[in-house]
Amino acid sequence: MEAAIVMQAKSLYLASPAERVRLIRKRIPASHLKELADSMHILQGRLLSILNLPSASVRRKSRQGAMLTTEQAERVVGLECLIGQVAVMVEESGDTIGFDAAQWVGEWLTQPVPALGGATPADFVETMTGQKLLSGFLARSRAGVFA
Repeated sequence: MEAAIVMQAKSLYLASPAERVRLIRKRIPASHLKELADSMHILQGRLLSILNLPSASVRRKSRQGAMLTTEQAERVVGLECLIGQVAVMVEESGDTIGFDAAQWVGEWLTQPVPALGGATPADFVETMTGQKLLSGFLARSRAGVFA
């Protein structure tokens, strides 16, 4: 059975930009970051660092049941879209048994990539431009451009 985070990530990836904007404007509970970090098999503090989110503020909001700012929510949605993109790519390849897209992205973010000049994908996740670059990189990887 597919994890809830991965199902949500696929929905976000397949959603129209207008649908994503509506979700971002509604904002996301700060507590969602703990669930996302757990699904990616990384520490919440590491996820906050990767997304350049203030740890103390996010933890306080989480305890209070508060929402992330629109800017923070946009970063989270962008990361979840990358997870969704990976999940869809693997599904389309036909070999999903034992594959966890969220965990794979969690590991991939920390690995230096020669095609990114030796930088890690995590170095690009905190901005929308960086997330678009990573999405394009994943699409080209699938097409075998970097194979």
